[in-house]
Amino acid sequence: MPVSPGSRALKTFRGEYDFAVDGGAIGTIPLRGDSGALPVGSLILGGVLEILTAFTTGSAATAALTAEAANDIQTATVVSGAPYSTTGQKSITPAFTGATSIKATVDRSPSIVIATGTITAGKLRLTLFYV
Repeated sequence: MPVSPGSRALKTFRGEYDFAVDGGAIGTIPLRGDSGALPVGSLILGGVLEILTAFTTGSAATAALTAEAANDIQTATVVSGAPYSTTGQKSITPAFTGATSIKATVDRSPSIVIATGTITAGKLRLTLFYV
């Protein structure tokens, strides 16, 4: 049975960041993927972060993952440490501030935010579950 656009069925967003494709300069880089943006009103319930290639930096770069507001998926941290420094899957528990989900206020693509320095290698895939 098809799911209507306004239904509350569980949906999936998948996006990737790859240094070889996207570069590693300071800034906000939307994740690439075939899922499109999260639609306005989406409630992000959780997800999985998969590090496919460990991240490296020569300048203490930090990275955060965001969907609606700064640091709401993954708080900014130096990429030479967890969760970016080792390959494999890591559970995503959005940084809820007393809430039970993150709500998209506009159509928005989750992004990686690079700060402090540049990334010199790394690849990740982010899967978010939302209704």
